[in-house]
Amino acid sequence: MKRKTLLSALIASLLLGLGAGAALAQNKAIIKLGWTTTDGAQDPYAIAARAFKSHVEAASKGSIEVQMFPNRQLGDEKPMLEGLRFGTVDASIMTNAVMAQIEPGYQLNDLPFLYASEAQAHKVLDGKVGAELARRLETKGIITLAAMEGGFRNMINNKKPVQNPADVSGVKYRVMQNPVYIDMFNSMGGSAVPMAWGETFTAVQQGTIDGLEIPLAVIDSSKYNEVTKYLSLTNHTYSVIYLLVSKRTMDKLTPEQRKIMSDSAKLAQAEQRKASAENSKQLVAALQAKGMTVNTISDPAAFRKSVAPVYEKFRPSIGAELLNMALEQVK
Repeated sequence: MKRKTLLSALIASLLLGLGAGAALAQNKAIIKLGWTTTDGAQDPYAIAARAFKSHVEAASKGSIEVQMFPNRQLGDEKPMLEGLRFGTVDASIMTNAVMAQIEPGYQLNDLPFLYASEAQAHKVLDGKVGAELARRLETKGIITLAAMEGGFRNMINNKKPVQNPADVSGVKYRVMQNPVYIDMFNSMGGSAVPMAWGETFTAVQQGTIDGLEIPLAVIDSSKYNEVTKYLSLTNHTYSVIYLLVSKRTMDKLTPEQRKIMSDSAKLAQAEQRKASAENSKQLVAALQAKGMTVNTISDPAAFRKSVAPVYEKFRPSIGAELLNMALEQVK
């Protein structure tokens, strides 16, 4: 009798365990996370992705799996952005400039020489300005999880070093498909060539364009030191890279899973920003050692003066109140 009772208890326990496992499998969420750059150790997008995956999977204890798709496996940024809106892409780490195509307020972050330091940028992005941008984007079907750090963008080309605005003149620069970047380079006398990221390396290699503007980490991870000669540390734009998730994907998750996604993104943001800052200190010397000619700019004020018309042109589309709020915070 005791044996039958024991056997019955074991069977019941096994069935209960199987049931719990089935329930866990049934509720498991697969989040496909895409970005356009490499999965290199110092790539800022990849650092963000790995940190997010690690925190989510640890906190969810198996109920969420983050699958990573670097190197444009889910498409270039513009198609991924549309995918986020319609739920065909779960999540992405994406450049701020592309997001401005569906929400003009994001043009704010791309204004040249707006932020003088990473700390200034963090203050704005983590405060009321960042919250307002996130609110606007959510109305388009995309939820902002975190504002990661791409680092300041600099100019690289094969014609000449850039030490003052006049040196931009006559050089064909690839820029993102964003009107702020186009006007920025045109205002300095350059020739702005809007181009998708996937076409850029070959265009530089073949001489179709002379150069581009790009964060230090991406120069290194994407091997642009192999096809460009001059690196000018203009620090013209702070590159914000956002961790985004489709609202449709988020709505399919349980409340507990949604909280894990949000909490993990904040932890990943802090981790990624710290790693990005540490990497930037090493990258200039590394790129110089790989053969690039590196220079700083002598008069940042001259560059700010040359791009002043860009601020006034985009004030209406950004929103005067939002722009003034940001300018007040970076005084």
